[in-house]
Amino acid sequence: MKKYELLVIFKPNSDAEEVDKLIAKVSADAEALGGSTDSVDKIGRKKLAYEIQNFRDGFFSNMVLSLPEEKVAEFKRQLRLNDSILRTMFIEQSVKAGV
Repeated sequence: MKKYELLVIFKPNSDAEEVDKLIAKVSADAEALGGSTDSVDKIGRKKLAYEIQNFRDGFFSNMVLSLPEEKVAEFKRQLRLNDSILRTMFIEQSVKAGV
């Protein structure tokens, strides 16, 4: 399994408890596909550089996930289907070279 980093921007019309539930749902989706959530960093509510779906701010969360490579496309599809998510950035975590 490879490690991936996921930055998610949730809609700002949710309260803190609802954002926690949404983060738990994203983690549960990863676990249902045979992966795991290594860490979650709730960055908080931030102003966006430009409007996305008529929203000027959003709740940011950064997650480190381990997923099988063949399940990545399905996980991205599930993220797109979630109506509470404004934007995602899903990248493979790089391995730092030793000196």
